[in-house]
Amino acid sequence: MSEQTIDAQNSLNILDDLIAIALRKGAEAADAVRIQGTSINVSVRQGETEEIERSEAHDLGLRVLIGKQQAFVSSNDAKPEVLEELVDRALAMAQNMPEEKFCGLADPSELATEFADLDLYDKTTLSPEDLIQNAKTAEQAALEVNGVTNSEGGGASSGRASIALVTSDGFKGAYSSSSFSISASVIAGEGQRMERDYDYDSHHHFSDLRLPEEIGRKAGERAVKLLNPRKMSSGQVPVVFSNRVSASILGHFSGAISGAAIARGTSFLKNRMGEQVFPNNIRIIDDPHRPRGAASKPFDGEGVVNNRLDLVEDGKLQSWVLNTSSAKQLGLRTNGRATRGTASPPGSGTTNLYMEAGNLPLEELISDIKSGLYVTSLIGFGVNAITGDYSRGASGFWIENGEIAFPVSELTIAGNLNDMFLKLTPANDLEFRQGTNAPSLRIDGMMVAGT
Repeated sequence: MSEQTIDAQNSLNILDDLIAIALRKGAEAADAVRIQGTSINVSVRQGETEEIERSEAHDLGLRVLIGKQQAFVSSNDAKPEVLEELVDRALAMAQNMPEEKFCGLADPSELATEFADLDLYDKTTLSPEDLIQNAKTAEQAALEVNGVTNSEGGGASSGRASIALVTSDGFKGAYSSSSFSISASVIAGEGQRMERDYDYDSHHHFSDLRLPEEIGRKAGERAVKLLNPRKMSSGQVPVVFSNRVSASILGHFSGAISGAAIARGTSFLKNRMGEQVFPNNIRIIDDPHRPRGAASKPFDGEGVVNNRLDLVEDGKLQSWVLNTSSAKQLGLRTNGRATRGTASPPGSGTTNLYMEAGNLPLEELISDIKSGLYVTSLIGFGVNAITGDYSRGASGFWIENGEIAFPVSELTIAGNLNDMFLKLTPANDLEFRQGTNAPSLRIDGMMVAGT
């Protein structure tokens, strides 16, 4: 396997041994996962190094099943004698657990047998001194922006991670990834008229990062633009979510189509499969095999094949986000969206989730707005997953006569996600920055509460 680095093969051998011990001692089925990682994080402020932190993780998790009883145990020690104790503890726990009707391993026919090379691992090695220099450069560039008066600091990091999974039904797989990041956060203005903002970049490959000078300059410019915000009166107006914050709208959607939420009946979309939930020009995709994608992985947390999934086509809801357990509860088949830690049952979640870009530049998207809000920051979390009611604090800029006019703050925006989804219009400025991404989104008729 081309991505087996950071001792991934050794992890597979350890997990093989652990599964064999579990079956020998009485487990009817078992799976085991090992997650390893190392990282270095540095922070600087006013040109001085404030923190250098190095961390390592070596976590091992075992699930054993006896009939419909299951138990989970974890350890950070992989010595042979510890593996024996781990199995004994897991089996003793399983025998005293209540039966879970829908627990179990994935069907062998669903397991991945080929693994795509997703180009997630970069061999570039950065010393603490390299990271410190990147952080200082970003901070200095921000401080040089006219109007910036103070710094909350610059940061940089690099890391390596490896995930290995083995099941008693025959799955064996591992993959590794690297990560690099640079950030800066600064303050503009003085006294009671200070505003802060930030910028950052994070990628699997160091060469994909924007230059620290660019990151710092953008952080400084953003902070300065927020100076002297106005308070606005309440009203119902179009709201445009910048592509810095629009992913949060998509995040509410992904939570609402989680298989577990649908099975529990705790989602405002629980009865909407196949229905129009977005305008007919909207497509939402989850693609775990996106090369160098922030959340890419060659198989899911149960070893299942995880192909691209079109969750919304022509505005219509096409699929839930399913692992084996939630699929069984709904009488369906898993679609390879299991997530996995070392001490709990598999969950379900999206990978590289994104809404396809629209056709209009941001300038055209707002050109006919006589009065409205352009959101660059969201505060708090006021979303009811059962009803779809939405209310969050917001700040950004007021739109007047089709142009971004002046900064505003201390506002609350409210609506219902069912209505918000149907009134949504995307811009053409989609950027892939993280696991969930969306272009700028215009939603008409939202309530904005101010003074």
